[in-house]
Amino acid sequence: MTDLAANVVGTAAALCSIISFAPQMIKIWKERDASSVSLKTYSMTVACFVLWTAYGVLTTAWPIVVSNAFALVMASGVLAMKWRFSR
Repeated sequence: MTDLAANVVGTAAALCSIISFAPQMIKIWKERDASSVSLKTYSMTVACFVLWTAYGVLTTAWPIVVSNAFALVMASGVLAMKWRFSR
């Protein structure tokens, strides 16, 4: 696989990881209801992105750091809204 192909695939994967949280965030925000969101799942997801980001920093793999840091922000947003809008 060429470097260009690997970079295209990696960039697409990173964008999918980051954007995948947007529909959930929008739904929670519009409905002001997060009762259907699993606290355990999103807590684990946030923890995983923290670990991946730390791994990227420790190995100086900046694409890993950037993509997982953005995904961490998105997943943390869902988690924060879970706490805010829980009934």
